[in-house]
Amino acid sequence: MSCAPGRNRTYDLHIRLSAVGWPVVAGDLRPVGGRDYPRTYQEFRSWFTDEWACREYLAELRWPHGFSCPDCGSGDCWRTGTGLWMCSGCGLKTSVTAGTLFHRSHTPLSTWFAAIWFVTSQKNGVSARGLQEALGFGSYETAWAWLHKLRRAMVRPARELLSGVVELDQSFLGGRSHGKPGGASKKAPITIAVERLASGRLGRVRLDLAEVPNAMDQVEFAAEVIAPGTEIHTDGALVFTRLSDHGFTHRPTPGYLANDLDAVMPGPHLVSSLLKRWTAGTLHHRISRQHLPYYLDEFTFRFNRRTSRARGLLFYRLLQQAADTDPHPLSELIGGTGSDWDEPRDD
Repeated sequence: MSCAPGRNRTYDLHIRLSAVGWPVVAGDLRPVGGRDYPRTYQEFRSWFTDEWACREYLAELRWPHGFSCPDCGSGDCWRTGTGLWMCSGCGLKTSVTAGTLFHRSHTPLSTWFAAIWFVTSQKNGVSARGLQEALGFGSYETAWAWLHKLRRAMVRPARELLSGVVELDQSFLGGRSHGKPGGASKKAPITIAVERLASGRLGRVRLDLAEVPNAMDQVEFAAEVIAPGTEIHTDGALVFTRLSDHGFTHRPTPGYLANDLDAVMPGPHLVSSLLKRWTAGTLHHRISRQHLPYYLDEFTFRFNRRTSRARGLLFYRLLQQAADTDPHPLSELIGGTGSDWDEPRDD
């Protein structure tokens, strides 16, 4: 079976899928519900009835402009009888899952698709125990590993920088501090950057686990996720005076000048409150510091898509990013020692 490059291959797939009533992925066009992603669970079930349908859909997400050989970059290929793509240039045979989050997984893609649908259709997220019960996994560890693999696909490396007006502050996440202030307790310091839109509402958010409270890594984090020239509002902490060195316009509002400390940085305070509520309600506070950055990624993914009414679009985006995410073996997820299984479970 031939596999023409670029538009020809996409056109052939369009003919084959539309002939049997299956969806067509829009590639670089804005995705449309009912055409590019399922809008309801009923549509989801009707679209992905077998492995072939899942693999063809994933292929369109991975190669929206046509097949590209991962070895030589050629766009010419043949389809083998076993469903592999064989490069006409170098002869390399590859599968649609090779080099993706699903690389060497022995579980059918249809089960992965079901897991992604379940994770993204739950507005407040799902615990490992909940995923285990929903999909009937034989072990808690399998569900835990799957969720952590998916969390690594929830943040795009090349995502857009925050811009406009951004509020920057630090909060603390963890258990009780026994009367100590956040910075003196064992709570985890979380740096929060959130856009303040012209309407007064909050835009996108970025979160980061800091090594120590009120340190320079807050400024370094800002330089990584906020566009130069952005106006940044802070509570006037001394460390933020270095923001101007990175091309930002710094607008400090010292907390001691305000009657209501929460009103100084309302955006980060609201995000902090929602984060704590999410970890308490969905994960019951059971988060190890080792894995906390990936839980922050999941919260960011959900917060930045909180206004989306199309849950299927979240399924589309996460699957799209999973196709562009390197595989993460279990040894990497648990730090290579297996000792992390002794920590409290995230459910």
